[in-house]
Amino acid sequence: MTAEAHDFRDIRDEVRKLCAEFPGEYWRRLDREMAYPAEFVKALNDAGYLAALIPEAYGGAGLPLSAAAAILEEVQHAGCNGGACHAQMYIMGALLRHGSERQKETYLPRIASGEMRLQAFGVTEPTSGTDTSALKTTAVREGDHYVVSGQKIWTSRAEHSDLMLLLARTTPKEKVTKRTDGLSVFIVDMREALKAGLTIHPIRTLMNHSTTEVFFDNVRVPAENLVGDEGRGFRYVLSGMNAERILIAAECVGDAKWFIDKATAYGRERIVFGRPIGQNQGIQFPIAKAYAQMRAAELMVREAARLFEAGKDCGAEANMAKMLAAEASWAAAEACVQTHGGFGFAEEYDVERKFRETRLYQVAPISTNLILSYIAEHELGMPRSY
Repeated sequence: MTAEAHDFRDIRDEVRKLCAEFPGEYWRRLDREMAYPAEFVKALNDAGYLAALIPEAYGGAGLPLSAAAAILEEVQHAGCNGGACHAQMYIMGALLRHGSERQKETYLPRIASGEMRLQAFGVTEPTSGTDTSALKTTAVREGDHYVVSGQKIWTSRAEHSDLMLLLARTTPKEKVTKRTDGLSVFIVDMREALKAGLTIHPIRTLMNHSTTEVFFDNVRVPAENLVGDEGRGFRYVLSGMNAERILIAAECVGDAKWFIDKATAYGRERIVFGRPIGQNQGIQFPIAKAYAQMRAAELMVREAARLFEAGKDCGAEANMAKMLAAEASWAAAEACVQTHGGFGFAEEYDVERKFRETRLYQVAPISTNLILSYIAEHELGMPRSY
């Protein structure tokens, strides 16, 4: 495959055209209202981009992960926000790899067509944070159902999703040999669950991310909605995290490109003391450094995607791609705000909105510190620190 083909140039061009229909004013209005970009998500879905990773046999495009990364990178590069829908791409992995044929036939065609949305991922809890093995939400088997009780937090897009991929404990922690055993994955039909014990509370945050906390009060989930084998859910979720890291990293590369484009354009146009401010090294150097960071992160994203698509272990590369890309986007955001000076804080320039949005990825979906711990243990052979 040529470098140009690997870059998915045609797909990128079409994504940019679609995003041009949703300019800054659209996103500023939503940001003020803390509203969900339903029109944008529908446009992406109608164009087939949210079904990129669904096999053609189930109505999707059957594209590789690197194509999905290209789509999300261009969404961010265009100044839009893929956070409203990116989870549908990486949540899909657990269902594709571990779901039954009945589950795939039931859900994938409807997700691909846009009839249903799989946007919610119920993993994190208030008391466990990133220690997934300590989660307390339980799913107890009763006949042909599981009864789910507990709470999830930072469950983004729960109010705008028809389905949730839920991780719950099916075997008490004290009865398992390994702390990550006894966890299971379920497909929860949220439309039915909302009628019978599921409640959703939105959480207002620094940026418009449609995140929530979700409460399960004896919610009955059909046993046929168990994904894979009972008790092996942690492995199923873990297997999808590399894809998640790679796709989020691609978004951060797109953010970095947007900030760099914005800063360089302003540096050329803004005249102070009779000359463009971009002529000053104090303006040039931070932008140039952010550009170098972005290009390095971009290469790591491509390497991680290559390994993922080859079926090889890419845990280190996926984690490093996410960390490097998040740091590159933040460096570019800092440089962009500094270049714009006071105007960087003005809503109409979109810089402050994107600045808030890209800050998230230093913390989620996994914090930079945990990535460093992973590298220290698994790549450098140092003692486990947690």
